[in-house]
Amino acid sequence: MSIYYNKYIYIWYDTNYKKMTMKKILLVLSLTICFSTVTEAQMYVSPNSYVFVNNQYLYVKQDVELNAATSNIYLRNNSQLLQGSTIAGVNKGLGSLSVFQEGTVDQFKYNYWCSPVGVPAAGAGNSPFGITRLFRPTGLTTSTAATILAMNNYNGAATNTSLAIAPYWIWTFVTSNAYAQWAQIGSTSTITPGLGFTMKGVSGTDNTVAYPVSGSYGDGVANNTGSTQRYDFRGLPNDGLISTAVSSGNFTLVGNPYPSAINLDSFLLDAGNAAVTNGQAYFWEQSSTTHYITDYNGGYGIYTPGTHIYTPAAFWNYDGSGNQETDITDPGTLYKRWFTPIGQGFMVLGTGAGSVSMKNTFRVYIKEGVANDSQFARNANPQTNSVFDTNSEYFPEIPNVAGTDYTQIKKGQTPHLRINAYYNNNVIQPTTMAFDDNTTQSFDHGFDGRSASDSAPISFYYIIDGMPHEYASTAFKFDENEVVPVGFRCANETNFKVKVAGAIAGFNNSQKVYMHDKVSGIYYDIKDGMFDMTLPAGDNKTRFEITFKNFRDTLTNPDDSIASFQVFQNNNNSMLTVVNTLKKEVKTLSLYDVTGKLIVSKLNLGRQNQYEVSTSGLSDGIYIVKLTTTDNLSIDKKVSIYKK
Repeated sequence: MSIYYNKYIYIWYDTNYKKMTMKKILLVLSLTICFSTVTEAQMYVSPNSYVFVNNQYLYVKQDVELNAATSNIYLRNNSQLLQGSTIAGVNKGLGSLSVFQEGTVDQFKYNYWCSPVGVPAAGAGNSPFGITRLFRPTGLTTSTAATILAMNNYNGAATNTSLAIAPYWIWTFVTSNAYAQWAQIGSTSTITPGLGFTMKGVSGTDNTVAYPVSGSYGDGVANNTGSTQRYDFRGLPNDGLISTAVSSGNFTLVGNPYPSAINLDSFLLDAGNAAVTNGQAYFWEQSSTTHYITDYNGGYGIYTPGTHIYTPAAFWNYDGSGNQETDITDPGTLYKRWFTPIGQGFMVLGTGAGSVSMKNTFRVYIKEGVANDSQFARNANPQTNSVFDTNSEYFPEIPNVAGTDYTQIKKGQTPHLRINAYYNNNVIQPTTMAFDDNTTQSFDHGFDGRSASDSAPISFYYIIDGMPHEYASTAFKFDENEVVPVGFRCANETNFKVKVAGAIAGFNNSQKVYMHDKVSGIYYDIKDGMFDMTLPAGDNKTRFEITFKNFRDTLTNPDDSIASFQVFQNNNNSMLTVVNTLKKEVKTLSLYDVTGKLIVSKLNLGRQNQYEVSTSGLSDGIYIVKLTTTDNLSIDKKVSIYKK
């Protein structure tokens, strides 16, 4: 047990705990602290006492007791609490841990949350959370309770004197053995530890700086400057094993339940969690200007831990029943997700009945910020100085509960391509293709990212061998001879464009990438050009594939012979002309529209200098001219036919 004496704190800690030293563990300002000399809890804060931590982490191997309502822990300026117990949480007490987190400033937009605290309780164990545990910071250690609006008041608001939250928007998404559904919580304190919840932001501004910069202390962040809203979570800190039910084929809203960051990879790849989920996390992204669901634009981005890559959400518009419509907008944001910050909620997709578990071993001390691979999903993100040496490919020492030596782990993402699909010229769907030597074209848990919905009216997706679902991200071992089957699905005739948006994390920028149409035989360069085709309604999952070389050019590559054929479309005379300079013997001359439909076919044309085909009866559009010769040469040319 721990011993506390006068105004100095001695913390019992594991001497074998990797890379922990007393210098790194705790910075405490003791203000009129009176502790009993021996307590049952390993860390005990007596009445009328508090522990204050600034820009550091506090490590307690076992339990914490905040004995009375006046017993408190204040985590300030990126401070966090790590605990090392391997059993269910046994923290207790009527006091509170206080920690700040910032959410979206917009009364129309949701954040997905997961509380790091619960209602204070005398008995040991984690306790439920409710929004009555949210406070407005007013000073270094002081806060005032948020105002909870009536259920018919939908607009949260912040001022220089108040913080008002609309409880109507507090929901959980829970699962059972057969289904999952949204459950409205309102202002009740019934959100079980580990369960995520939704909460819309607030409008207005609050220029109060609760923790001004003074010397080496303080963060100088205002409660609300119009970009982010600061909340003070106050309650009994969550700790230990926290389990949440999942079921096959259903989503469950969970999140980081601790007053510290977690390694999201560790959670998703944990053997027990991997047995009942598909190995990825889904993060809600949204833009909206009203509370009407028909005006929502949003979707779920996908994080795959095997590659450390986040594929941003495709934004959909929704009908009155919450179904996706075709009126969609620009995509979401590129976030860094490896280390999940305090308060972040996300969805997991169950693949079997059981529970996912959060464990103390997932906990790490990482300051939130894009430079540290740790971002909270909101409409603006604070920029924290990196704890990582930007000149090193490996992590520095990262304090953590599992005893992991992060100096042996490489930073960054797997080499990958970001490939965007464009629908009807006004919509973007981001996808990701990653390359890892330990993966295959079959499903690899934690590497392949299943789309959040297989029922969207439009979709461009990857086809994973042996899997019936659509995938927004995929990973496999790179081979120039590899082919990647892709699908195009649409409820109505749709124009699809596909283009490589970026080669990331070491992928060879000079490597060619093609979309191969197996019907017309055409290879579209989607790295330096673009695939562009209008397809009829349906789900085409056999016609197209992505390749890394033009196999036709590789197999039959007499460049001089190909160049000898010249194709001209004379729209003044409605005539297609093919010039055969070397007088090759032409076996077939075919004309296809962009859907792959054969429009004209001529056979055994011989060795003429020139061939002509009338186009007067054809509709305006892009067509593909395909020629083959008796010596197995194949030429594809694109022409534009239109009426003068």
